[in-house]
Amino acid sequence: MTAAKAKESPASRWLSYRPEIKVLDCTIRDGGLMNKHQFPDEVVKGVYTACVEGGIDYMELGYKGSRKNIVVGEFGCWKYCQEDDIRRVVGDNPTSLKLSVLADAEKTDYKTDILPKSESVLDMIRVACYVHQIPTAMDMVKDAHDKGYETTLNLMAVSTVAERELNEALEIAAKSEVGTIYVVDSFGSLYSEQIRFLVKKYLGYAKATGKEVGIHAHNNLQLAFSNTIEAIILGANRLDSTMAGLGRGAGNCLTELLLGFLHNPKYDLGPVLKCVQDHIEPMRANMHWGFDLAYMITGQLNQHPRAAIKYYEADKREDIVNFLNRVSE
Repeated sequence: MTAAKAKESPASRWLSYRPEIKVLDCTIRDGGLMNKHQFPDEVVKGVYTACVEGGIDYMELGYKGSRKNIVVGEFGCWKYCQEDDIRRVVGDNPTSLKLSVLADAEKTDYKTDILPKSESVLDMIRVACYVHQIPTAMDMVKDAHDKGYETTLNLMAVSTVAERELNEALEIAAKSEVGTIYVVDSFGSLYSEQIRFLVKKYLGYAKATGKEVGIHAHNNLQLAFSNTIEAIILGANRLDSTMAGLGRGAGNCLTELLLGFLHNPKYDLGPVLKCVQDHIEPMRANMHWGFDLAYMITGQLNQHPRAAIKYYEADKREDIVNFLNRVSE
C-alpha cells in the first residue's frame, strides 16, 4: 500500500505533495556511526531494495573516508565506499534510485578516491564541513562537479555558528557549483523558530542562484520530524531521513514517518516497513540509538552527543542527574 493510498481523513485533505521534493535515505551512512560502518551486505541490500521499491529518490551508502594509516578491521567497508564494494551490493544499479556518499572536509582524499562519474555507479557527492572548512569544501564541491556528479554542501553544527560567519559561508556557497545547501542540526538542538530562521536565510542565498535547500535533522529533542515538516512548509525540497531513525546518538527523522506525511503516490511505505522489521529493528539488541535522556540533555545544551554516547557505552552508567550536572559545568 502506498503512503498516498491510505484512507483520506479530514485532517489530511490540506496535505498535498510537491513533486519537486526529493527524499534521501541515509540509514547506512548515518547508522554506520553507531557500528563503525560494519553492516553486513544483506542489511545494505535490504535498505537498497526498500529504497528502490519504496520509490525513494536517493540512498546514501556511507562515507568516502581517507584510507591513509588505515587499521585493518577497525571500520567496515562503508567507511570508504570503494567502487567494488558498492557494486557488490547494487551491481550497476539499473533503477531510478540515485546513490550518494558523504565526504568530510579534511578527512577525504577526494582527488584520488572519488572517481569520475563515468567510472562510478554513484550519482551524488555530498560534502560536509564546519564553517572554518568552507574553502576546502568548495574545492571538494568543484572537484565532484567537474567529475560529473550532483553535489550538496552540508554545513555542520550550524547551531554554534555566528550569524556573520554563516552569512559569509552561504554567500560563498551560493556562488559555487553546489546544487543543494543543507541546514544540518548536528546536535539536535534546534527548535522550530530557529529552523524557520535558518531555512529562510538559506533560501535567500540559494534561490537567487538556482540552488535547492535541504534539511538534515537529529532527534535529541524529539523534533527531527516536526523540524523537517517546518522546513518543507518554508520551501526546503531536499529531505534527509533514516529507517527507524537509525543514526548517531538520538538518530534522525524517520523515513517511514516522512513518507507518510508527504502524500506522494510514488512513495510506497510497505517495503520500508518490511526493511525496518527485518533488518533495522533487530539491531537494537546491540546498538543504542533514538531519543533518550542523555541525548536529550546534550541537545538542550547544544553539545555534541559524544558525552551521551559514552554514557550509554559505559559498563556502569552514572546517575542521570550526575550526568546532567557534569556536562552542564
